[in-house]
Amino acid sequence: MTNDTASSPAMAPAPVWGDLAHNWGWLLAQGILLVVLGTIGLGMTIWLTLASVFIFGVFLLIGGGVQIFQTFKCRGWGSILGHALIAVLYMLAGISIMADPLAASALFTLLLAGALLGIGVVRLIMAFQLRGAKNWFWPLIGGIAALVLGVMILARWPVSGLWVIGLFVAIEMIFGGWTYIFIALGAKGMGGTKTPAAQ
Repeated sequence: MTNDTASSPAMAPAPVWGDLAHNWGWLLAQGILLVVLGTIGLGMTIWLTLASVFIFGVFLLIGGGVQIFQTFKCRGWGSILGHALIAVLYMLAGISIMADPLAASALFTLLLAGALLGIGVVRLIMAFQLRGAKNWFWPLIGGIAALVLGVMILARWPVSGLWVIGLFVAIEMIFGGWTYIFIALGAKGMGGTKTPAAQ
């Protein structure tokens, strides 16, 4: 007699979840923490923007330092000069960002607005190419949304450079937190599930 439980999601074996099925509480706590921090971040987007940009500058500086160190470990390599040049550029960019995170955030925000406008145009082109096909309007809606966001950011630039990055980081933290929460709750439901023995 065949075992039909493999086709039933409710009775599916737990390999998808692994140990998470028994340790889901830690992931739930992480999700809750991210939601709380993201919600707090919504109220202090300026500080979150500056902190995010400054940390990015620190990462660039560290990355450049590591590459400089590597140049002394790779003697005889034909591309060592290019490697060293990239490392110096990383470090210069990191120092510049750390020295003036406000100007860096304004520049990043301008680039983000340009990217959103470009994405919006491409999505609109896709929508018109797919016009008449099933669900063709979703790229249209996505394109319009991207264009609206890009125009809104540009309309308030450079002031928007103070809060846009922080807002996006906060929203990402909230969505990421809720994702972990739902994954943890799903794993909780599988914690006591065992694969029935084949009949």
